[in-house]
Amino acid sequence: MRILLIEDDTVLGAAVHDQLKADGHSADWATRLDMAQDALAVGPFELVLLDLMLPDGRGIPFLRVMRARGDVTPVIILTALDQVSDRIEGLNAGADDYMVKPFDLSELSARIGSVARRYAGNPNPLVHVGPLEIDLAARTIRREGRPVVLTAREWALFEALVQAPSQVLSKGQLEEHLYSFDDSIESNTIEAHVSRLRKKLGRTAIETERGLGYRLGRS
Repeated sequence: MRILLIEDDTVLGAAVHDQLKADGHSADWATRLDMAQDALAVGPFELVLLDLMLPDGRGIPFLRVMRARGDVTPVIILTALDQVSDRIEGLNAGADDYMVKPFDLSELSARIGSVARRYAGNPNPLVHVGPLEIDLAARTIRREGRPVVLTAREWALFEALVQAPSQVLSKGQLEEHLYSFDDSIESNTIEAHVSRLRKKLGRTAIETERGLGYRLGRS
């Protein structure tokens, strides 16, 4: 997933950013709301992690403006504000989840996965594709009962296809799933990832639509 982190605490922000990268997501980090607005204008992002107290304003009005202009990007609030009234305000403003600092990074990973599955239209983390048993929550794959080990980037690419099983994703769309603004991307990176995934998962796991992109195998 391509995620925008909006957090001004450099220590926490670095920890969350590293966790997102380790989970295979592409992550851009803004420390101010104006930076975040510029990033969203370029986008697209699949999830926003939003602090509520930023140097140039509060996150709640920022979120309300997002929703008012029709932006349906999932938002998880990360904040030290722990009163019930704060949670209610955040959720009523359009947040999809609300986490109070300090929080466990593994729990954040789980909540990101849960929100992503809901927006993909299938909250069930267990998916079967041909001989593949995919657990989106545990981030594991078994092929004919045997575990398959993927790198973080390989997982991120395959997960993008699993979350959009009826769609053809272009090379550019897949690059957006895997890389942030600052990452350098080789011209054949996606092709190389797909090749390695086919070796691990089977050649029919990913189909090529010539001139268009890739889709999840339909077998």
